[in-house]
Amino acid sequence: MQIAIPLGLGIFLIWYVYNLFTPEQLKQTYRHFEEANYWIVALSVFLSVLSHLLRAYRWNFMLEPLGYHPRIANNFMAVSVAYLMNIFIPKSGEVSRAVVLSKYEGVPFDKGFGTIITERVIDLLLLLVFTIIALVLQFDALYSYITESIPLKKILIALGSLTVLGTVFLLYLKNSRGAFAMKLKGFVDGLKEGLFSIVKMKKKGLFILYSLIIWGLYIAAFYTATLALEETSGISAGIVIITFVVGSFTFAFTNSGFGTYPAAIMGILLIFGIAKSVGLALGVIVWTSNIISILFFGVLSFILLPLYNRNKI
Repeated sequence: MQIAIPLGLGIFLIWYVYNLFTPEQLKQTYRHFEEANYWIVALSVFLSVLSHLLRAYRWNFMLEPLGYHPRIANNFMAVSVAYLMNIFIPKSGEVSRAVVLSKYEGVPFDKGFGTIITERVIDLLLLLVFTIIALVLQFDALYSYITESIPLKKILIALGSLTVLGTVFLLYLKNSRGAFAMKLKGFVDGLKEGLFSIVKMKKKGLFILYSLIIWGLYIAAFYTATLALEETSGISAGIVIITFVVGSFTFAFTNSGFGTYPAAIMGILLIFGIAKSVGLALGVIVWTSNIISILFFGVLSFILLPLYNRNKI
């Protein structure tokens, strides 16, 4: 079910978006594909790969205090395999990444997996930070769109309902001993533990710096991709950030954003007056180019890992 539901959602969204377009709009979308500057797209992909390499290097900041010093090449290939696995089986990348490091560098699975969870905590926090930045930068535009699209009375009812539901949920979480509540509490405890481990890290300053650079590269890669289309080459930094943030959230819903990413990019850009055909074309170009990169480096890593480590196996 964890594989079929996300995949089914992605397929449904592809079908749904396709049916939103008239034949003329589809022709315009194809025209954008033809007119895109794919050298710029290649530069965008390069920045993404560079972020993966820095992620592999940063990993050692967490592993060194545990007494392990894996080679950066193995770290990078483990990260590449993780991204590849996430395309086919959502959330499996973290496990496969720890397995690779355990096999080829002798890092115990539980310790390697713990450092990966810490990474995910930092990623989540930085995504929330960029979400807040995006909302602040584009508050007026988003507020106008929401108030024009939805009557104020319904917005107030929705906010009131969310407040009540949130309060009830927190009370349930506090008092319940059910499996779901305990699992969620465990997740929150994991977040706290992940944050605390950073405080104890010897190179926490470098870790935070590298984390900021990695996410800076994510945004730079997306911004570079917008330059590939003439229609999106002049959008503001605020629109770039909020579009990047919205796109990032889609990876939690389907296999590496399959189906959801292009639809989300199209939808958010439409709010800022960019045509559906342009938004969809940009979303498809960004998603497809990165998936091709992930497939290339992931498969290459599967092949090279046993060859690179043949003297250690």
